[in-house]
Order: sequence, then C-alpha cells, then structure tokens
Amino acid sequence: MKTVLLTGFEPFNKEPINPAWEAVRALDGWQDSAGGEAFRVVARQLPCVFGAANAAMRALLDEVQPVLVIAVGQAGGRVDLTVERVAINVDDAPIKDNAEQQLVDAPIVPDGPAAYFSTLPIKAIVAALRAAGLPASVSQTAGTFVCNHVFYGLMHALAGQGGMRGGFIHIPYLPEQAVRHPGAASMSLAQMVEGLRIAVKTSLAVSRDTSVAAGATH
Repeated sequence: MKTVLLTGFEPFNKEPINPAWEAVRALDGWQDSAGGEAFRVVARQLPCVFGAANAAMRALLDEVQPVLVIAVGQAGGRVDLTVERVAINVDDAPIKDNAEQQLVDAPIVPDGPAAYFSTLPIKAIVAALRAAGLPASVSQTAGTFVCNHVFYGLMHALAGQGGMRGGFIHIPYLPEQAVRHPGAASMSLAQMVEGLRIAVKTSLAVSRDTSVAAGATH
C-alpha cells in the first residue's frame, strides 16, 4: 500500500487555531485507492518555525517514505483553495515565526537553485476541485514566510528522487477565524477536508501536469 504524507502547521501569529492542521489531521489514517492502487494517509504537524520546520519535514520523509507529499498552510485573506506552482529560495518574514525569528532576505538553502516547481498535477487538481463545486486556483506565489520555506525545503529534499512527488496547497481562514478579520474570506472545515481528499486522489491518479516543468529554475 502506498503512503501519502500530509502536513499542516501549528497555529501562529496569535491565531488560536490553524485550519491547515485541522484539515490535515482529519485525514490521518484515511485509506482509499486511486489509479488502481491502494493508499493510506499519514498526517503530521510541523512547527511554524524557520529551520525547525524543514528539519521536521526531512525526518518525516525518512520515517514515512511516502510516494506523495502535500504540505498545507493557512493563507488568511485568500478566497479559495490555492495550489502553489513554485517555491523560491528566500526567507523574508513579514511577521515573526513561533520562535520569535523574523528573517530578512535570507536564503533557505545557500547556493541552492533560485526556485523549484511543484511536481503535483496542479491544473488537474484545480479542475477536479472546481468540478466538485469547490473554489480553487493555481497560485504563482507561496509568499516568503514559513509556508514557502517548507515548500522549498520539501522540493529540495525530493530533487532527484523520482519515486516521490510533492507540492503545497494554501487554504483560507475558517469561519471562526474570519469573524475576527472583518471582510476576510473563509471556508468550512468540511470543504477543506474534501478539497484535500480530491487533491490526493487526483495527484495519485493523474500523470504529472505537462504544463509545469520539473525540478529547478534559475
């Protein structure tokens, strides 16, 4: 049976909850099949801390040995499920992480490539989400906070490992968060969980999106 790793972050920036972790942990232990093969999901929480998050991700890759990794993060203010296209090699924090670090123009991997593209079938995922009635889009930026940090670190770890695919999905606030941010969009936890189910099954069933190049770009 194939193993899929889903990760979500702990709460950060004074939020009492992180929808990424709530959605991911709802799928821990889920078993199904896609593309004619059975799979099971392992969900794990990452610290919202530069450096420590990538160390935790690398340890999980060694422990779980997944064929597919989807990291999930909160993007308060976004209106839909956004499947990220590219991670860039820079930490430039608009706020402090949970260890009180606020990095400025720091490389994630010194001498690493400028960017990595997702190896998920990003457009097929978006199409499947929309077909299911869930708002979704391809995003061209994962920001420069810990989400992008983990996305880049994941793709750097997977570079050259043809058996593993990975990428990142951002999700909006939950309704209980949005009430504290007037005008902010939100999405129900049930919709987020269903969206991740669709993303996992699509990623396992569909060949890699040929519109997105593999590996790194300079």
